[in-house]
Amino acid sequence: MIIIHRHIAKVMWVVIMFAAHTTFAQSYTEEIAAWRKNYLEELHAEKRQPVKPNQFSRISFYPANATYKVVATVKETPGSKPFMIPTHSGKQKPFREYATLSFTLNGQELTLHAYQSVDLLRDSVSGSYLFIPFRDYTNYDETYGGGRYIDIPVTDIRDGKVTLDFNKCYNPYCAYSDGFNCPIPPDENVLAVEIKAGEKNFIH
Repeated sequence: MIIIHRHIAKVMWVVIMFAAHTTFAQSYTEEIAAWRKNYLEELHAEKRQPVKPNQFSRISFYPANATYKVVATVKETPGSKPFMIPTHSGKQKPFREYATLSFTLNGQELTLHAYQSVDLLRDSVSGSYLFIPFRDYTNYDETYGGGRYIDIPVTDIRDGKVTLDFNKCYNPYCAYSDGFNCPIPPDENVLAVEIKAGEKNFIH
Protein backbone atom coordinates (compact mmCIF):
# COMPACT_ATOMS: atom_id res chain seq x y z
CA MET A 1 0.00 0.00 0.00
CA ILE A 2 2.83 2.37 0.90
CA ILE A 3 4.54 1.58 -2.41
CA ILE A 4 1.34 2.38 -4.32
CA HIS A 5 0.95 5.67 -2.47
CA ARG A 6 4.54 6.61 -3.24
CA HIS A 7 3.97 5.81 -6.91
CA ILE A 8 0.84 7.97 -6.95
CA ALA A 9 2.70 10.79 -5.24
CA LYS A 10 5.49 10.61 -7.82
CA VAL A 11 3.00 10.70 -10.68
CA MET A 12 1.20 13.67 -9.10
CA TRP A 13 4.51 15.52 -8.70
CA VAL A 14 5.31 15.00 -12.38
CA VAL A 15 1.86 16.20 -13.39
CA ILE A 16 2.15 19.31 -11.19
CA MET A 17 5.62 20.15 -12.51
CA PHE A 18 4.46 19.69 -16.13
CA ALA A 19 1.42 21.90 -15.51
CA ALA A 20 3.60 24.57 -13.88
CA HIS A 21 6.04 24.50 -16.79
CA THR A 22 3.21 24.73 -19.32
CA THR A 23 1.63 27.63 -17.43
CA PHE A 24 4.97 29.47 -17.31
CA ALA A 25 5.50 28.95 -21.05
CA GLN A 26 2.01 30.23 -21.81
CA SER A 27 2.34 33.28 -19.55
CA TYR A 28 5.76 34.15 -20.97
CA THR A 29 4.47 33.83 -24.54
CA GLU A 30 1.56 36.09 -23.59
CA GLU A 31 3.97 38.60 -22.01
CA ILE A 32 6.04 38.81 -25.21
CA ALA A 33 2.90 39.01 -27.34
CA ALA A 34 1.67 41.96 -25.24
CA TRP A 35 5.07 43.65 -25.48
CA ARG A 36 5.10 43.28 -29.27
CA LYS A 37 1.53 44.56 -29.58
CA ASN A 38 2.51 47.70 -27.66
CA TYR A 39 5.70 48.03 -29.72
CA LEU A 40 3.74 47.92 -33.00
CA GLU A 41 1.19 50.41 -31.69
CA GLU A 42 3.95 52.87 -30.79
CA LEU A 43 5.60 52.31 -34.17
CA HIS A 44 2.28 52.97 -35.89
CA ALA A 45 1.80 56.17 -33.88
CA GLU A 46 5.27 57.51 -34.74
CA LYS A 47 4.70 60.76 -36.64
CA ARG A 48 7.75 60.27 -38.86
CA GLN A 49 6.24 57.01 -40.17
CA PRO A 50 9.32 54.82 -40.64
CA VAL A 51 6.82 52.09 -41.56
CA LYS A 52 3.89 52.97 -43.81
CA PRO A 53 0.43 51.76 -42.72
CA ASN A 54 0.28 49.22 -45.53
CA GLN A 55 3.71 47.75 -44.62
CA PHE A 56 3.08 46.50 -41.10
CA SER A 57 2.29 43.01 -42.34
CA ARG A 58 5.96 42.76 -43.37
CA ILE A 59 7.18 43.04 -39.76
CA SER A 60 7.87 39.65 -38.21
CA PHE A 61 9.42 38.14 -35.09
CA TYR A 62 10.99 34.92 -33.92
CA PRO A 63 8.69 32.83 -31.70
CA ALA A 64 9.04 33.74 -28.03
CA ASN A 65 11.85 31.69 -26.53
CA ALA A 66 12.68 32.00 -22.82
CA THR A 67 16.19 30.67 -23.52
CA TYR A 68 17.03 34.17 -24.73
CA LYS A 69 15.93 35.78 -21.47
CA VAL A 70 19.05 35.89 -19.31
CA VAL A 71 20.23 37.50 -16.09
CA ALA A 72 23.33 39.64 -16.62
CA THR A 73 25.89 40.82 -14.12
CA VAL A 74 26.20 44.61 -14.26
CA LYS A 75 29.54 46.34 -13.87
CA GLU A 76 29.01 50.07 -13.90
CA THR A 77 31.63 52.33 -15.48
CA PRO A 78 31.33 55.66 -13.61
CA GLY A 79 33.36 58.51 -14.99
CA SER A 80 33.35 57.15 -18.54
CA LYS A 81 33.87 59.87 -21.12
CA PRO A 82 31.36 60.59 -23.89
CA PHE A 83 32.25 59.29 -27.35
CA MET A 84 30.68 59.45 -30.79
CA ILE A 85 28.81 56.55 -32.40
CA PRO A 86 28.40 56.73 -36.20
CA THR A 87 24.90 56.42 -37.63
CA HIS A 88 23.62 54.97 -40.89
CA SER A 89 23.07 58.48 -42.26
CA GLY A 90 26.72 59.40 -41.81
CA LYS A 91 26.14 61.64 -38.81
CA GLN A 92 27.42 60.85 -35.33
CA LYS A 93 25.68 60.86 -31.96
CA PRO A 94 27.28 61.30 -28.50
CA PHE A 95 26.94 58.48 -25.96
CA ARG A 96 28.60 57.48 -22.72
CA GLU A 97 29.08 53.96 -21.46
CA TYR A 98 27.01 53.25 -18.36
CA ALA A 99 27.98 49.63 -17.70
CA THR A 100 29.06 46.29 -19.11
CA LEU A 101 26.64 43.38 -18.96
CA SER A 102 28.10 39.88 -18.63
CA PHE A 103 25.89 36.83 -19.11
CA THR A 104 25.77 33.22 -20.26
CA LEU A 105 23.72 32.24 -23.30
CA ASN A 106 23.56 28.68 -24.61
CA GLY A 107 26.70 27.83 -22.68
CA GLN A 108 28.75 30.79 -23.94
CA GLU A 109 30.07 33.66 -21.83
CA LEU A 110 29.14 36.95 -23.51
CA THR A 111 29.41 40.67 -22.80
CA LEU A 112 27.50 43.70 -24.04
CA HIS A 113 28.10 47.38 -23.33
CA ALA A 114 25.15 49.52 -22.25
CA TYR A 115 25.11 53.21 -23.13
CA GLN A 116 23.25 56.40 -22.35
CA SER A 117 22.53 59.05 -24.97
CA VAL A 118 24.23 62.30 -23.97
CA ASP A 119 21.53 64.24 -25.83
CA LEU A 120 18.77 62.55 -23.80
CA LEU A 121 20.34 62.55 -20.33
CA ARG A 122 18.31 65.60 -19.31
CA ASP A 123 15.07 63.95 -20.43
CA SER A 124 13.41 62.47 -17.33
CA VAL A 125 11.94 59.58 -19.37
CA SER A 126 14.34 58.79 -22.21
CA GLY A 127 17.37 59.57 -20.07
CA SER A 128 16.43 56.87 -17.59
CA TYR A 129 16.90 54.09 -20.16
CA LEU A 130 20.01 52.19 -21.17
CA PHE A 131 20.62 51.77 -24.89
CA ILE A 132 22.09 48.43 -25.98
CA PRO A 133 22.76 48.20 -29.73
CA PHE A 134 24.21 44.89 -30.89
CA ARG A 135 25.02 42.74 -33.88
CA ASP A 136 25.14 38.96 -34.16
CA TYR A 137 25.53 36.14 -36.65
CA THR A 138 21.92 36.34 -37.89
CA ASN A 139 22.52 39.78 -39.44
CA TYR A 140 22.13 40.08 -43.23
CA ASP A 141 20.41 36.70 -43.28
CA GLU A 142 17.47 36.47 -40.90
CA THR A 143 17.79 39.88 -39.23
CA TYR A 144 18.63 43.44 -40.22
CA GLY A 145 22.25 43.82 -41.30
CA GLY A 146 22.75 47.00 -39.31
CA GLY A 147 22.03 45.28 -35.99
CA ARG A 148 19.22 45.55 -33.47
CA TYR A 149 18.52 47.40 -30.22
CA ILE A 150 17.41 46.67 -26.66
CA ASP A 151 16.29 49.31 -24.14
CA ILE A 152 16.42 48.69 -20.38
CA PRO A 153 15.28 51.03 -17.59
CA VAL A 154 18.15 51.87 -15.23
CA THR A 155 15.78 51.08 -12.38
CA ASP A 156 15.68 47.42 -13.53
CA ILE A 157 19.22 47.01 -12.17
CA ARG A 158 19.05 45.49 -8.69
CA ASP A 159 21.93 44.20 -6.59
CA GLY A 160 24.27 44.31 -9.58
CA LYS A 161 21.97 42.21 -11.79
CA VAL A 162 19.58 42.94 -14.63
CA THR A 163 17.38 40.85 -16.89
CA LEU A 164 18.32 40.99 -20.56
CA ASP A 165 15.55 39.70 -22.81
CA PHE A 166 16.50 39.35 -26.47
CA ASN A 167 12.88 38.50 -27.30
CA LYS A 168 12.30 42.25 -26.88
CA CYS A 169 15.05 43.42 -29.23
CA TYR A 170 13.85 45.51 -32.15
CA ASN A 171 14.98 47.02 -35.44
CA PRO A 172 16.22 50.60 -35.83
CA TYR A 173 14.08 52.80 -38.08
CA CYS A 174 16.77 52.49 -40.76
CA ALA A 175 15.69 48.89 -41.28
CA TYR A 176 12.42 50.19 -42.71
CA SER A 177 13.34 53.34 -44.63
CA ASP A 178 16.05 55.92 -45.26
CA GLY A 179 16.40 59.34 -43.69
CA PHE A 180 17.00 58.35 -40.06
CA ASN A 181 20.07 58.71 -37.85
CA CYS A 182 20.30 55.17 -36.43
CA PRO A 183 23.39 54.41 -34.31
CA ILE A 184 25.53 51.58 -35.67
CA PRO A 185 26.39 49.05 -32.93
CA PRO A 186 30.08 49.44 -31.97
CA ASP A 187 32.44 46.53 -32.63
CA GLU A 188 32.56 45.84 -28.89
CA ASN A 189 28.87 44.89 -29.11
CA VAL A 190 29.22 42.23 -31.79
CA LEU A 191 28.14 38.85 -30.41
CA ALA A 192 29.83 35.83 -31.99
CA VAL A 193 26.61 33.83 -31.76
CA GLU A 194 23.24 33.67 -33.45
CA ILE A 195 20.52 35.52 -31.55
CA LYS A 196 17.40 33.87 -32.94
CA ALA A 197 15.03 36.03 -30.92
CA GLY A 198 13.25 39.33 -31.27
CA GLU A 199 12.46 41.16 -34.50
CA LYS A 200 13.43 39.68 -37.84
CA ASN A 201 14.51 41.44 -41.03
CA PHE A 202 11.98 43.75 -42.65
CA ILE A 203 10.89 42.61 -46.10
CA HIS A 204 11.00 45.54 -48.51
